[in-house]
Amino acid sequence: MEYLFSYGTLQQKNVQLESFGRTLEGSKDVLQKYIVKELEITDEHVLRLSNKKFHPILFFTNNEEDEVKGTLFKVTSAELLKADDYEVDDYERRKVMLKSGTKSWIYLDKN
Repeated sequence: MEYLFSYGTLQQKNVQLESFGRTLEGSKDVLQKYIVKELEITDEHVLRLSNKKFHPILFFTNNEEDEVKGTLFKVTSAELLKADDYEVDDYERRKVMLKSGTKSWIYLDKN
């Protein structure tokens, strides 16, 4: 199993059903030293699925006071690859340590 921290549209049940074929169970967690900004989405598939033109995107600040709340999901390796397919090219996946001490994958700004 893999851990995936979501702070945006991957928390939506309809996105989970379409992307993974099931709804995910998760627990609340916090990512430190990051902030969330907005990214305009132009990918038609992602726009249709999320029904949102702007998606949140993480930026690293290295400031201890910055925190992003989200949901920690357990997913399979195959489901992680499906999440990669869902996220647009502006995101990259990276493994980080969450406030709970869990090592998890996140999607953040590629730059």
